[in-house]
Amino acid sequence: MLLNGVNHIAWISKDADRLGRFCEQVFDAVIGPTRPHAPGETMTVIDIGPATQLNVLVIDGNTEADRQAPMWGRGRIDHVGLAAASAAAFEIIRSRLVEAGASDGRVNDFGGALSIFFRDPDGLEGEVLIRKP
Repeated sequence: MLLNGVNHIAWISKDADRLGRFCEQVFDAVIGPTRPHAPGETMTVIDIGPATQLNVLVIDGNTEADRQAPMWGRGRIDHVGLAAASAAAFEIIRSRLVEAGASDGRVNDFGGALSIFFRDPDGLEGEVLIRKP
């Protein structure tokens, strides 16, 4: 393959600090500084893996973070599936998601992978997966 995974995901939020705290608490993410991105915009980089970041944008007047839609009704990119580093990490994340009130903790068996769905503080649905051996 010519690619080595995903470099970043651009993510619109109402509150980058709140989302950062959530990612730090649940995923042990590393929060970078918030910087101006364009007029009326800031961007905060959150490292969520060895080579993957969330580029979290807060945009004055943008209401996309308020819009919630059912799965498969969200547009061309529906949700993000994050890969747990190990089976132990998957269980730690699962526990932290439940503790944060972001998931009911139900594990889905999709054949080749186990999955947990969650909602971030802005209500965006995500998923954490671990490949089955």
